[in-house]
Amino acid sequence: PEQGLQQGGGGLGRSWVCPPDAPWCGHCRALAPEYSKAAALLAAESARARLAKVDGPAEPELAEEFAVTEYPTLKFFRDGNRTHPEEYTGPREAEGIAEWLRRRVGPSARRLEHEEDAHALMDARDVVVVGFFQDLQDRDVATFLGLAQDALDMTFGLTNRPQLFQKFGLTKDTVVLFKKVGQAGSERGRGGGAGSPDPPGVVQFDEGRADFPVDKELGLDQGDLSRFLLTHSMRLVTEYNSETSSKIFEARILNHLLLFINQTLDAHRELLAGFREAASPFRGQVLFVVVDVNADNDHVLQYFGLEAREAPTLRFINVETTKKYAPEPGALVTAAAVTDFCRVVLSGGVKPYRLSQEVPPDWDQRPVKTLVGKNFEQVAFDETKNVFIKFCECGCGGRWAAGALLAVLTCPILDAPWCTHCKEMAPAWEELAEKYKDHEDIVIAELDATANELEAFPVHGFPTLKYFPAGPGRKVIDYKGARDLETFSKFLDSGGELPTEEPAEVPGAAFPEKPGNATEPRDEL
Repeated sequence: PEQGLQQGGGGLGRSWVCPPDAPWCGHCRALAPEYSKAAALLAAESARARLAKVDGPAEPELAEEFAVTEYPTLKFFRDGNRTHPEEYTGPREAEGIAEWLRRRVGPSARRLEHEEDAHALMDARDVVVVGFFQDLQDRDVATFLGLAQDALDMTFGLTNRPQLFQKFGLTKDTVVLFKKVGQAGSERGRGGGAGSPDPPGVVQFDEGRADFPVDKELGLDQGDLSRFLLTHSMRLVTEYNSETSSKIFEARILNHLLLFINQTLDAHRELLAGFREAASPFRGQVLFVVVDVNADNDHVLQYFGLEAREAPTLRFINVETTKKYAPEPGALVTAAAVTDFCRVVLSGGVKPYRLSQEVPPDWDQRPVKTLVGKNFEQVAFDETKNVFIKFCECGCGGRWAAGALLAVLTCPILDAPWCTHCKEMAPAWEELAEKYKDHEDIVIAELDATANELEAFPVHGFPTLKYFPAGPGRKVIDYKGARDLETFSKFLDSGGELPTEEPAEVPGAAFPEKPGNATEPRDEL
């Protein structure tokens, strides 16, 4: 490792906590083949980058020097500089790793000298970003190239040639996003430099380019440019699938309008033209998404409380508040109807809807009572009862947007076998309910927060425990203690308070001196 760090060029180091083939190291095992493929790709290109790996436990001094605390960790060392390695932030698949390195050991944007260079670049990709700068030594160029290093799903070009400024109708420094334009439809691929070609007849983009002029006084702001490129690199209508999901939630557009259709039905596909027509005025404000109910999207349907037979239909969601809106039953899906629905929701003219399961006939027959949205208020805020409720959901997250807007819609089932937090706590919760089942004033309950939404308060993180003490005032206490039967019991017996633990005595600690007339307190049994 020492020799590798001292050699020139760029290198990516990987630290392992265990051998890559160890069955218990899932992350290391998943990365190992991709890391090897990336090394082979770069070697075949004779790139000035090499990949290496370090066994962390076998090299503790290196792990400590580079502050490696979790595995696998990837760090990039440039030209033998060991004092300031760059943390790897790219994808964990072979082509993504290789491209991330290419843009660091080589140019992150291709230099365009002639009109033929520009057209060749644009013909090769669906989305191309070209920076037109009159002075390539300007600090705005460095900002542009810095962004290009990490925007791996786009291809970047750079020019200062007057003839290219003239060709594309520019008189000042401008970043231009060029997009291919085709027939009407919806996005199915990535739409970026790394995406595969679309099937015949599927839309490319609504317009051929989008311009981002550089402010002479303020200069080029990387954050503003990044948001601009992300928004305008997306098509007006994006079809939700495993390839587009990350881009949907990274777009930082808080309002999403979803059209649920069955792509195998001609009548449903004909609705796409009107849906796309309605999208244009809302670009940057509302993200238009198509969900195929005939594909593997049951988790999306579940989150919105829908069944496939209800398609075609619309749902609107604000991913920050998670409030969901539905049109009137039987509403048409035309350009005019979609436009009106968006405007009404954005102006606050329609109330959000909340999901609730039906109240089970035997909801109160087991020691653990079953709550849903429709009986939650009646039970939780009963002034004669102390109610302890577990709000649970699969810990992997099954929401359209979970807090940071980056949720991938998986694992929506309550208490799924892979939801370790819910699974681990379940026995203690059942034992607690059994212990207090004969206490008239105590109710132990659970609510599936995936299928039931509450007006009283949002629930974030699962399982979440809340205590609703008897009496007026709708008081709610968040439980923050240990999740075992003994601590649960102490909490209930004390009326919703956790007993204060005595501080542990530190071995060897000096005792404070007692005043002369002080007496030794006695321990009472």
